[in-house]
Amino acid sequence: MALQLSEGEHELFEGHPSWRSTLAFYLQGLLATIVLAALVAGISHIAEDSIQWGWVITVALVALVAVLVIGYVKRIATTYTITNRRLHIKRGIVARRTQEARLERVQNVNTDQSPIERMLRVGSVDFDTAGGDDHDFKFEGVADPLGVVQAVDRAQREYASDSSRGRLGGPPVSNAGL
Repeated sequence: MALQLSEGEHELFEGHPSWRSTLAFYLQGLLATIVLAALVAGISHIAEDSIQWGWVITVALVALVAVLVIGYVKRIATTYTITNRRLHIKRGIVARRTQEARLERVQNVNTDQSPIERMLRVGSVDFDTAGGDDHDFKFEGVADPLGVVQAVDRAQREYASDSSRGRLGGPPVSNAGL
């Protein structure tokens, strides 16, 4: 379901975490699959006095497919949106969690990339919002963190321009008192 836009609002960016950002999850899943296959092999060896390779391979394949599907669904079930008025994060399919911040409340935009994330060309963009209790407003695992920062900058400039012209539904904003 797409984000409901208000009159005069339009999207500047929409995306999901990059598939590269889920590599750690996939590696952990692969390790868990190997451990599970070893356990099944050990149990079958104890119970039958020989390893039942058919069971070991079946369990390993089912676990591996489950890891791949769960990683994909987690990634696709997270949507990051930047409009000319707000930032929006939607997570989940069955249970849903959304976070939203109006652009005028965004004070700082910071990027974070570990050395591994730099090699994978992914990173996180963290938004500091004015008076917000939501300290974890972050686009995680995005493929182009600097591109997201630039999209927020464009959105803030467009918002400021629209505000000064009175196109957001209120009176024109004046800088005369500053």
